[in-house]
Amino acid sequence: MCRSIKTLRAPVTPEVGEDDIRAAALQYVRKVSGFHHPAAHNEAVFEQAVDEVAAATARLLDGLVVRGRG
Repeated sequence: MCRSIKTLRAPVTPEVGEDDIRAAALQYVRKVSGFHHPAAHNEAVFEQAVDEVAAATARLLDGLVVRGRG
């Protein structure tokens, strides 16, 4: 769906920072909403969605176990 979102899990991407996670979340919300920049009346819900997707992504990456590593 979002071809511009890069894979963030190790070993594909060795170091993933908050900026990487936020950028992926932003791309996802833009794709799903259909808005690159939301109108003022949608900005709060748009930013909330980005925050929630970023938090879920961080939890996912923290919880993944990659076999054959370590």
